[in-house]
Amino acid sequence: MHFCIAVNLSIKKWFYLIILSIIWGSSYILIKKGLVGLDPLQLGSLRIIITTIILSIFGWSKLSKIPKDSWKWIALTGYFGTFFPTFLFAYAETAIDSSVAAVLNGMTPLFTLLTGLVFFRSELKIKKLFGIILGFVGTLVLVSNELTINSGSKSWYAYLVVLAAFCYAINVNLIKYKLEGISALAIALGNFIAILFPATLILIFSNFPIEEVLKGTKVSISITYVFILAFFGTALAKVMFNDLVAISSPVFSISITYLLPIVAILWGVLDNEIFTLIQWIGCAFILLGVYLVTESKSLSNKKNIK
Repeated sequence: MHFCIAVNLSIKKWFYLIILSIIWGSSYILIKKGLVGLDPLQLGSLRIIITTIILSIFGWSKLSKIPKDSWKWIALTGYFGTFFPTFLFAYAETAIDSSVAAVLNGMTPLFTLLTGLVFFRSELKIKKLFGIILGFVGTLVLVSNELTINSGSKSWYAYLVVLAAFCYAINVNLIKYKLEGISALAIALGNFIAILFPATLILIFSNFPIEEVLKGTKVSISITYVFILAFFGTALAKVMFNDLVAISSPVFSISITYLLPIVAILWGVLDNEIFTLIQWIGCAFILLGVYLVTESKSLSNKKNIK
């Protein structure tokens, strides 16, 4: 019985990993499309507001099950896991390619391991550390050509993605160690309720062109991309990710960021961009790194949160 539960959890976490990699790997190109008619502040705030509405429809009843003393952690994960990264990525992609943003986000597992060790006293295994290093090397291989191309005056925008990756690392550790036992949907909705007010203020003061929305201009087209991004890339993906954190380790969960560049670059290939042999080698390093950070111990003692 325990063996069957462990196998089912193993299948489930790998399913989540693959689906989330596809969804979030595609989100970078959606951000780029959204920025055609919107500025970063408008895109980021609209994404948060739309996601809050979507999650409220499905998860409002779950909020009552959140313990009062957990709301401070819910708020923190809302800001570190969504609010700050949403705007950091939007601003970064005004200057760097979407594939570069996806690749640089591959630093998240390394930050996750370090923050887990420093602040949460998580266990360090040689196998896991080696997997982190391999994945990071693969990330560097993939990003090398892109950073060379974008090495102009705006190349510093890449550091915004690095900062977002650090925020993600804090977020996943907080969810794992401070919000255990709380519904994944409740955490997701609580996150967005906590950041809804500042996001709304940002939209109000961003000179949002309301009159252009109904004219079928590039603004309305960009909003369509933001809606798709909010529904799949934020609302659905957030719930799945929170559940993934609950049934696996923080490092395995965040190893999604090693697969995102592959999906993002494949979008580029479909758009007739060149993908070299050395970059495929980088992808192989990434996949091997993801395999090595997988927990080898039985998952039967981990609680599957619904």
